[in-house]
Amino acid sequence: MTSKTLFEPYVLGSLTLSNRIVMAPLTRNRAGVGFVPGDLAAQYYAQRASAGLIISEATQVSEQGQGYQDTPGIYTQAQIDGWRRVTGAVHDKGGRIFLQLWHVGRVSHVDLQPGGQPPVAPSAIRAQTKTFVNNTFVDVSEPRALELGEIPGIIADFRRGAANAIAAGFDGVEVHGANGYLLDQFAKDGVNTRTDAYGGSIENRARLMLEVTAAVVDEVGASRTGVRISPVSPANGVSATDPQAQFDYIVTKLDELGIAYLHVVEGATGGARDVAPFDFKALRDKFKNTYIANNGYNVDLATTRLREGLADLFAFGRPFIANPDLVQRLKIGAPLANLNPATLYGGGSAGYTDYPTLAEADRA
Repeated sequence: MTSKTLFEPYVLGSLTLSNRIVMAPLTRNRAGVGFVPGDLAAQYYAQRASAGLIISEATQVSEQGQGYQDTPGIYTQAQIDGWRRVTGAVHDKGGRIFLQLWHVGRVSHVDLQPGGQPPVAPSAIRAQTKTFVNNTFVDVSEPRALELGEIPGIIADFRRGAANAIAAGFDGVEVHGANGYLLDQFAKDGVNTRTDAYGGSIENRARLMLEVTAAVVDEVGASRTGVRISPVSPANGVSATDPQAQFDYIVTKLDELGIAYLHVVEGATGGARDVAPFDFKALRDKFKNTYIANNGYNVDLATTRLREGLADLFAFGRPFIANPDLVQRLKIGAPLANLNPATLYGGGSAGYTDYPTLAEADRA
């Protein structure tokens, strides 16, 4: 088996992807008034449509779900219309795209919350992290614990977001259960100290992620639903004393729901793969459908994992920012362009839609 197998078609549910390379979600903070993705977003995603699958930037399912300045939503008609321009542009280029559904929980700031209210969390424990608001990075605000009676509303927000995503033309949705955001906060006992039905035991801490996913599956179908998890990532200050048992249980239950894929951050998000002991092979063995591996992959490592049967698709994140034609560059072994960190978050076309392809660079 050669590395070219990464560049052959792959069947994901009812979709045929052109290759096994996935564009991972990348927050870029460029949504316009009303948190609506604009024409630049349509251009940006269309430029990267050669990915076998694009997973959109994290998109809040409600006003309360927002944690960073200028991130897009999927809870108003204007947002649906804006995303429809994005999906149309990607489909016109032959691409496939899922929307990542997001509620940040405690990783937010009062200046981003409706009425200046505190962010919500499983427990009133402040995150040791920062957010991007008012054009700068600041400490997140002190959260309040969600009341038991509020949780059905959170689930309903995800359901509505999934329905709106399909109305906007997405091929499916990804439930964001990773990286220290709300569903991950509930799953991990370093953050969740509740004593009700959503805290304490492994089963209780998994409940919200599983109920959200079940609602999304009921709304749009299992073949259009994926879930992202990060069992050992300390992103945004989360921790767990029992990650193997916790996520073995979660994945077993997700498998029973029949979702299309499981998207796993292996190790620390954007960091070391060996940040903590964890048997990802055992996790993969509990899930019968598509497994997307994420974190520090290159062609060689992806090919090895593919040969070993440890993953089906491979997510690449930041390399897609400066390399809109990343799939072609990886296929021919071409050098990768470097991104400009000063233009990662916020702004306009600079550092967003102006990175050239190899062909464009050669003509320059």
